[in-house]
Amino acid sequence: MIFVTGGTGLIGSFLLRALRERGLAVRALHRGAVPTGGAPGVEWVAGDLLDTEQLRVAISPDVTHVFHCAGLVSYAPQDEDLLLSVNVQGTAALVDACLERPGIRLVHVSSVAALGGPAAGAAAAPGEVLPVTEKASWDLGAAHPAYATSKYLGELEVWRGVAEGLSAVIVNPSVVLGPGDWHRSSTRLLRYAHQQHRFYTRGLINFVDVRDVVAQLLALAFDQPAAYGQRYILSAEAVPLADFFRQAAAAMQRRPPTVAVPDWAAEIIWRLEHARAVLTGARPLITKDTARAGRQPVVYSHAKVQSATGLTFRPLADTLAWCAAELGAKPGPLEPVIVS
Repeated sequence: MIFVTGGTGLIGSFLLRALRERGLAVRALHRGAVPTGGAPGVEWVAGDLLDTEQLRVAISPDVTHVFHCAGLVSYAPQDEDLLLSVNVQGTAALVDACLERPGIRLVHVSSVAALGGPAAGAAAAPGEVLPVTEKASWDLGAAHPAYATSKYLGELEVWRGVAEGLSAVIVNPSVVLGPGDWHRSSTRLLRYAHQQHRFYTRGLINFVDVRDVVAQLLALAFDQPAAYGQRYILSAEAVPLADFFRQAAAAMQRRPPTVAVPDWAAEIIWRLEHARAVLTGARPLITKDTARAGRQPVVYSHAKVQSATGLTFRPLADTLAWCAAELGAKPGPLEPVIVS
């Protein structure tokens, strides 16, 4: 039996299908109504990551592997407490439940955000890209987005479990692309391109196809026993954000954004959005963290995981073509077009 958290999310939903295609018995945690239209044959369990007793019951003695895909992604200031609750306390509860089952194996889906950045004091020369590997160290003295901090602290809970005898492997995906919920996660980037907005910010985007994430998860969990006790970056490559939107718009036969927003303008916009959010209680459309994302030219290296599993990553063109075809086949998402 395999237990999965976050089975209704982008990575989790594709992972469930892959596990069932292998003929494995799968149990998945969900909140709210029982999910429909997903992988057939999944045993859904209603519950919450913070419900420690529910986790103990769900992770029964016949469970051999746990895939922890659940997590909150948000850069909104009002979600800081919720980020800590879900990404840190939820992970701690899951680790504790796993520790009660000797021999169980945990695969924890984290984020490249938990790696921090390049070495302290590192600065890219013109045209240079700073590499980040699994050896990157978290700079405790630096300012980090609340989301990144929550993922880092969540990882510390996993490493605590490892120190107490838990077999666990951590993966750090970059921006995961796939045909998921049009209004959630990284799929919103594709929605932005489809809506033919005029503006984009400068910088790089590191990405990975959700199918490649799942393939690597399965290989590390089932085929690479030496992977446990280690972490692996999952990222295909880095491309300028302008190129990403150009290719995404072309794949969906839309007009790409053409106006680059200067850094100084982005700084003004996020401050205005912050003030609006404070006054109205609404969520800001852009935050300080999202306004500054991608400015530092960083590329996340996939050398370690490729050496371990031998699996390669799909190029951006293949991923975008697949996403466009899948999203275009679904009723609804590609209807109203808002031109800014």
